[in-house]
Amino acid sequence: MSQPPRRPRTLADARTEAEAAFKKITTKQAEPVPQQVAVPGVREQVTLRIDQDVLDYFQQDGPGWQDRINAALRKAAGK
Repeated sequence: MSQPPRRPRTLADARTEAEAAFKKITTKQAEPVPQQVAVPGVREQVTLRIDQDVLDYFQQDGPGWQDRINAALRKAAGK
């Protein structure tokens, strides 16, 4: 079986190939982010959107409202 004729390489083809090879060699690979081990009893700061009426309910008894929300979430999670 005969092969189809190859088209001649152009300067644009060579430049594209050279740029691709250079980029592949010079591009830094992103280092994987190390997985953090969860330490028991240590709290993590997060952002959480809560309806205003729910927030008012937990804040009505004053300081410690974040602990009360945490306890309610823990109970809902079955822990």
